[in-house]
Amino acid sequence: MKLKYIALLLFASGFTACNDIEDVSREEAETTFPEFTTGDVDFSNYIAVGGSFTAGYTDGALFKAGQENSFPNMLASIFTLAEGGDFKQPLMNDNIGGFLLNGVVAASPRLYFDIASSSPKVLNATPSTEITSPVNGPFNNYGIPGLKSFHLGFSGYGMLNPYFGRMTSSPQTATVLGEAVAQNPTFFTLSEIGGNDVLSYALAGGDGTDQTGNPNPATYQGNDITDPNVFAASFNAAVTALTTNGAKGVVTNVPYVKDLPHFTTVPYNPIPLDAATAAYLNSASAYGAYNAGITQAFAYLVANNLMSQADANTEISKRTITFEASESNAVVIMDESLTDLTSLNAALISIRQATADDLIVLTASNFIGTEAVAGNPQTVNGVAIPLADKWVLTPEEQTSIKTATDAYNATIASVVNNNDNLALVDLNTTLSQLATTGVIFDDFILKANLATGGAISLDGVHLTARGYAYLANKFLEAIDIAFGSNFTESGNVLKAGDYPTNYSPALQ
Repeated sequence: MKLKYIALLLFASGFTACNDIEDVSREEAETTFPEFTTGDVDFSNYIAVGGSFTAGYTDGALFKAGQENSFPNMLASIFTLAEGGDFKQPLMNDNIGGFLLNGVVAASPRLYFDIASSSPKVLNATPSTEITSPVNGPFNNYGIPGLKSFHLGFSGYGMLNPYFGRMTSSPQTATVLGEAVAQNPTFFTLSEIGGNDVLSYALAGGDGTDQTGNPNPATYQGNDITDPNVFAASFNAAVTALTTNGAKGVVTNVPYVKDLPHFTTVPYNPIPLDAATAAYLNSASAYGAYNAGITQAFAYLVANNLMSQADANTEISKRTITFEASESNAVVIMDESLTDLTSLNAALISIRQATADDLIVLTASNFIGTEAVAGNPQTVNGVAIPLADKWVLTPEEQTSIKTATDAYNATIASVVNNNDNLALVDLNTTLSQLATTGVIFDDFILKANLATGGAISLDGVHLTARGYAYLANKFLEAIDIAFGSNFTESGNVLKAGDYPTNYSPALQ
């Protein structure tokens, strides 16, 4: 009997591509601003250090317009009021995004919102940036996509990360922190340090290792969670180096990944089934046999005093797979936290149906419902074929991420509280507000909803230009509070309407 599968419609009709002016009334009133004061800060040489947010990464790529709308570049434009100097960035060659490696496309072009299909699409163009071709520095923006905390002082990081390799004259020996400190900053931002230390694990659906307790990052794989003590040592070293000559700066903490639409957009139950297909899936020819097998296996474990009856009942309930005639059946997933029964029966792999507590990664929207064997509807991924670990963040994996994030943020808070030269932007709270209530930014309400919220770009992780402008204003607020300037009170802030939420596909 053939399975019937209706394609997952992630982006439903009525889906819009811009953050329109909300139905909120704001009376235009003449405002008198006080005279601008710089406070106790020297902005003459501003250096930004951080990950992809600092670089201006958006819509799944790094490209010129995104870099020009990076929050550090926005801040630098405001700092000119306070005798801030030039701000040089390692710009890509085009607005296509992605890059070439020895002439071959190695990173895909950016995403754009396709109105005809009401969904994000990859720009149909070929990048012109050859990532092995160096650009002339030194630079003010050391925002490096993919940067983890322990990479800051890693000698030869340019050989591992082509974004940094492109912008340093010594990819075999240079460190990100060394390059930044060599510019002798008078003011700096140190942003999203720690973000990639958990985000790479999250983007891989937890298909990595929580390295908490392992102090040797040389043994880590790319998608592992960084040990909090390794993070603490790296973060402290960065702050010490950047403030050595008395420079003041602003740091951010790490947001929770659950506040990003990359992990909240795809529902756990997107499978539409008719009655006949549901009945087949529940029969002894399909999951009915699996359900009977796990019941028998747990009965064996209980009878041999290897498991309590209560624990067996709990796991049987969790692992029993059933479908119904409905538009919203849960996908079937692998779950390595379940009891391994394969020694009793090789067919009893560790699978269950997803629940609302699981987070399905955004990229799974293009995979769920496809056929593992083309032309065979009985091999539908997410139904007959369970989703692999990389597509789902289970509650256990989410706990590992949150525990590490909380440890990183405790370190950051302690460092800030003990250093008068530092101010803090609470990026964690900001992302939480975007994901829940939304935030008012001039005549707009920014939210974290994918494509419609205005704050998060089409990749579900990085900000839009308008989102970066809002973040830049948060930096200005922090500078005012900590160092006595009055950027906000004097009206010297970024305006929402000056920055887009989407880039046209014509922009190349």
